[in-house]
Amino acid sequence: METPCVRVERERGEATRRELADANLVAENREIEVEDGWLYVPVTDPEAVPDGFEVVERDVPARETQTMPADLLGSSPSYERLGDIVIVDEDDPERAREIADAITNSDLPVKTVLDRASKVKGDRRVRDWTVLAGDGTETVHREYGCEFVLDVAQVYFSPRLATERHRVAEQVGADERAFDMFAGVGPFVVPFAKRGAEVVGVDINEAAIEYLRENARRNGVADRVTAIHGDVRDVASDYGNWADRIVMNLPHSADEFLDTAVLLAGDDCTVHYYDIQHEDDPFGPGEDTIRAAVESGDHAYDVTVENRRVVRSYAPHELNVCLDVRLSR
Repeated sequence: METPCVRVERERGEATRRELADANLVAENREIEVEDGWLYVPVTDPEAVPDGFEVVERDVPARETQTMPADLLGSSPSYERLGDIVIVDEDDPERAREIADAITNSDLPVKTVLDRASKVKGDRRVRDWTVLAGDGTETVHREYGCEFVLDVAQVYFSPRLATERHRVAEQVGADERAFDMFAGVGPFVVPFAKRGAEVVGVDINEAAIEYLRENARRNGVADRVTAIHGDVRDVASDYGNWADRIVMNLPHSADEFLDTAVLLAGDDCTVHYYDIQHEDDPFGPGEDTIRAAVESGDHAYDVTVENRRVVRSYAPHELNVCLDVRLSR
């Protein structure tokens, strides 16, 4: 069966496999193969593979040692793993139950199977769930060497953004001061702090902030993390002209917080601005909005867009994008 694989020199194979596994990208139902000095690591989502890796199509055999949901269903169901929770998104309750039964009877290490029962809603950015198997919604998720405990019924968290978070974290220096305006349970904050930065994370969801504090402790970075429950617009005055780096991962409404970002930004600051836009012009509206907000007034900045990146498809003809923007004055 033709399967997307990361092709890497054999001597780099184990390090590559670990990195892909940390991002939950290794296709566990396919064998890893070696041929002519190359290692072929099957992956679940070729578009999520970090830049710098070569992805090729290859006919690789199924793993004989594991029974996967597709083996029991006769087709490949769509699902997402988050720690020992598996998440499906099915409108048909009978189909959802069928998939859940296959998942729990497979060799996947699963505690709970959940079906999305609503879209993300409210200031706390949570959704409703239908529990198809198991009885808990808290889990421990591991990504790129970090460990996050979270309850999907109380907080927002997307494992699909692991590669994007890693991309941003790799830019962080040990002497930086970073501010995450919508921090959640800390998937940006914790890796930033592990690289030596001093990090402030704010979120309006109190449960998320409690998990952020716990995750900072779990990862040994509590001394470099300040976690604040509240509206970032009420907190920003305490950190005026402070940040070397700002994360604005609230794609539907980050534009409403640009005035706050300007208050937080130091004289030379990188802003990671996330947006949802139509595929015909995914970057222009966000860039125009940023320039309008920061290029005039008493605290004006020069704006340099250093990177324009499509993070993922969000909906038909809509893209989740990131603008890495340098503000300087």
